[in-house]
Amino acid sequence: MFPGLGREWPHVIRRRPKVVSVGRLFGSSEPSRLEPDSAFVRWGGQEFFDRLVERFYEGVEADPLLRPMYPEDLTEGKVHLALFLAQYWGGPRRYEELRGHPRLRMRHAPFVIGPNEADAWLRHMVASVDASGLVGPDREELVGYLAMAAHSLTNSAL
Repeated sequence: MFPGLGREWPHVIRRRPKVVSVGRLFGSSEPSRLEPDSAFVRWGGQEFFDRLVERFYEGVEADPLLRPMYPEDLTEGKVHLALFLAQYWGGPRRYEELRGHPRLRMRHAPFVIGPNEADAWLRHMVASVDASGLVGPDREELVGYLAMAAHSLTNSAL
């Protein structure tokens, strides 16, 4: 699997610079094995998703509604989200290799996610997408997916 990612894994990551590059953690994305027309490749590979997630978490850190829902150290969550999004959009299956099936509803069930939380999450994701420079149909496709994901994980009417 991934050498060195046993129990010491979070400690290894904490020694990394503030911007966590999943590509540096797990090696290059081997573009020859990826579909050349996938969104993952078109949008810039793992680096695109690393930066997208980093900008998203900057918004989360400053959000009084969302910040309490996250652990003090955001590093592990950044890695997981970047790997998940990269895999979903046609990148290497590193998320699945590391964590198994995404099971998004199960993983988010412990958190009270109402419409306000979903909207706040989506607002930060859309701001990150817009800062990425993604435009046109690619932007619409990504934002559409993120909106669907945010609202499908809502588990509270409050």
